[in-house]
Amino acid sequence: MSEKRSSRSSKAFSSGDLLSNVLSPSSGNWQAQIAGVAQRFDREYRREAFELPEAVEAMPIFQEWTAGTLQTKTASPFWKMAQPQKNQRCLDLGCGVSFLIYPWRDWGALFYGQEMSTFARDTLIARGPQLNSKLFKGVELAPAHQLKYEPAFFDLAIATGFSCYYPLEYWQAVMTAVKRVLKPGASFVFDVLNPDTPLAENWAILETYLGAEVFLESLEDWKKTIQAAGGKIVKTQAGELFQLYKVQF
Repeated sequence: MSEKRSSRSSKAFSSGDLLSNVLSPSSGNWQAQIAGVAQRFDREYRREAFELPEAVEAMPIFQEWTAGTLQTKTASPFWKMAQPQKNQRCLDLGCGVSFLIYPWRDWGALFYGQEMSTFARDTLIARGPQLNSKLFKGVELAPAHQLKYEPAFFDLAIATGFSCYYPLEYWQAVMTAVKRVLKPGASFVFDVLNPDTPLAENWAILETYLGAEVFLESLEDWKKTIQAAGGKIVKTQAGELFQLYKVQF
């Protein structure tokens, strides 16, 4: 991704200045938060330049991001928790271009995507059927809490890489929507940012300045939110930044 150094003032930022924008995110409304996240990822998919303060650009995590090496630390291997099976209906929320980069053809699972980035949605619509028209069942441009599918339609639901951009009450609405469209006993696999990892605060700072405000919620609060939504944590897997959950309702 091409980047451009900020033309803003070269005034120095302390780590406290940067972190204050992350630790106290505004509650706002869901639509504003959703639109901001969609815009942030649209810009990245289009390889547009981001203008950031020099203090952010000097952070090692920013250098990893520009070099493309940060992705290995942020990607969550959902298939290790619940690998999609042949002919299963799988819902991938916040899918990005998942169908093009993960081995859906090898799994033989039916892919249903939902995404807020118009660029990712358009890319999948253009290339998904060419890759495998039988497995690719389309992608909806809609937020994760708005699912238009029939009840008990899916065998598996996946949502990785975006829960940290929303407050816990929003994610409870997502789980309520997912619960409705999952078959009894089916799993919902998703990841959450673990604020106790060494990279968490610096990654949150970077993401906030890239345009997507980050919520640093404790794993204990995530556990309570899952339980409040009627979910049972079946399995967990820790990563360098994110923790994966396999949940059943």
